[in-house]
Amino acid sequence: GGTVVHMSAGWAALASAIYLKQRTDKAHAPARISYVLLGTGLLWFGWFGFNAGSALGANALAATALGTTTTASAAAAIAWIFFDMLRGKKPSVVGACIGAVVGLVAVTPAAGFVTIPHSLIIGIVAAVVSNLVVIWRSKTSIDDTLDVFPCHGVGGMVGMLLTGVFAHVNVNSANTTGNGLFYGDTKLFTTHLIALVGVSVFAFVGSFILLKVTDLISKLRVTPEEELVGLDVSQHDEEL
Repeated sequence: GGTVVHMSAGWAALASAIYLKQRTDKAHAPARISYVLLGTGLLWFGWFGFNAGSALGANALAATALGTTTTASAAAAIAWIFFDMLRGKKPSVVGACIGAVVGLVAVTPAAGFVTIPHSLIIGIVAAVVSNLVVIWRSKTSIDDTLDVFPCHGVGGMVGMLLTGVFAHVNVNSANTTGNGLFYGDTKLFTTHLIALVGVSVFAFVGSFILLKVTDLISKLRVTPEEELVGLDVSQHDEEL
């Protein structure tokens, strides 16, 4: 999940933001914070389904995956808030929600392969790294509205790498590559590092090619006037 879903989505989002360039009006705020909180809760609950559910049974491995998913996300939510406070920002519900989702993203590749204490480290590290990338992104002209690359892309990469650091065969015997870097083995970490580079290049370059081909067939960027009116109205004749 960290590779196939989140890393790929993150690199595709970055390629799209670079290709389409900035919007005319960059103003953006949550429509309703209570909906953000509700959506995060639904995501968090649903995440148990494919992390713990990937064990394909109600067994010890499923319990481990459920536990690591919970603790990593909770740790990331708290870490995001505290990191914001250290930067002089006020703690916010939206910040906690973003952190929780980053934790979920990061622990996805690791859920059935690491222990609870290591899942806490994964959540905290992912939250801090993603927060730093959000800060960097906000200082550039990259108009990634929902910070898909900093949160999903980078969160997925952090989770993938830290799985190669903390995975242990005692947690999941299906891990035939060996233990993680933390336990003195290098093969699993090296494999993950190579995969990270390969998938990143494939997803980013592939997305750019698809964007260009699609743009040649049907223009992806609307006119400034249509953008100002709003895409609901200009493209679909629909109003709230």
